[in-house]
Amino acid sequence: MELVILIAAGVVSWLVFTWLLRVVKTTLKTAFLVAAIVMILQVTIGVGPEQLWQAVMELPQQLGQLLNN
Repeated sequence: MELVILIAAGVVSWLVFTWLLRVVKTTLKTAFLVAAIVMILQVTIGVGPEQLWQAVMELPQQLGQLLNN
């Protein structure tokens, strides 16, 4: 009985570990992608992070206005 529990605990631990690695990998990819987009916008057209964040914050309001018209 203890061997079955030990094997089950190992399998669950392995699944949680691989899931965690996938989450971290995806998070890092997203962070690098966002940083690259912000840097490209800043270098090419001079849009800084503050301006980009302001546009993101206004996006729901603008989408609402588009849907209401």
